Amino acid sequence: MTRSMLEADTIDRTVAHPARFENRESMGRVILVCEHASAEIPPAFGDLGLGPQARFAHIAWDPGALDLARSLSRRMDACLIHAPLSRLIYDLNRAPDQPGAMPARSEVFDIPGNAAISAEERNRRTQSVYVPFHNDLSAEISRRMALGLNPVIITIHSFTPIWHGAPREVEFGVIHDSDPSLAKAIVAMSAPSGLRTALNAPYSASDGVTHTLRLHASPYGLPNAMLEVRNDLIASLDMADDVASRLAPLLSGAIASAAGGR
Repeated sequence: MTRSMLEADTIDRTVAHPARFENRESMGRVILVCEHASAEIPPAFGDLGLGPQARFAHIAWDPGALDLARSLSRRMDACLIHAPLSRLIYDLNRAPDQPGAMPARSEVFDIPGNAAISAEERNRRTQSVYVPFHNDLSAEISRRMALGLNPVIITIHSFTPIWHGAPREVEFGVIHDSDPSLAKAIVAMSAPSGLRTALNAPYSASDGVTHTLRLHASPYGLPNAMLEVRNDLIASLDMADDVASRLAPLLSGAIASAAGGR
């Protein structure tokens, strides 16, 4: 255990970290959710025993995802809700009982600060990170439903070009949980984007990646989809904006086609 991790044990970790909102005043239907927007690790957690390379690698966040989500928010006049902290503290797209919520190992990296988390520490992180975020998201969805806006929930993620040494050819993945309607409509309309697109790639619901959709969209029957963009395509602000310019029209078209009046 590193010195910074030992020092962290004396610091209060119970401070709540609520969701961050952008364009909340939007009266559009779409709510964009970016659960892996941040690589920030608060001082209370030290460095989790990680060096700089791991701290800002894909294990800590989804590089480019927030830039893409912000550009889509502007182009679609969509409300954006995103994570305040690194998913190494708590992965907001995982339920509290899932090992991946506070992983001890991710991809090729061990995470010493998560290796032996007590039940009490798991609960502290759950109460200070997971609960505020999902309460805030639930409240926003409820508010919009009450206003008659009939929300559409779209989560925004990025993935690595290479996974355990194997190149990934797909550039744009669209994932669904129990309701495939919107995801299939997005894929069907994806040709003008110029992106190599696939349904349920590079992940699917069977990999446990649709927790946010399952928690917030499925119970209400709200149209929903999870988007994954290869992170080498959104590695700068300009690149992310370019991809957003291609995705926004097809997303709007797919919503009109699949969501209809629901």
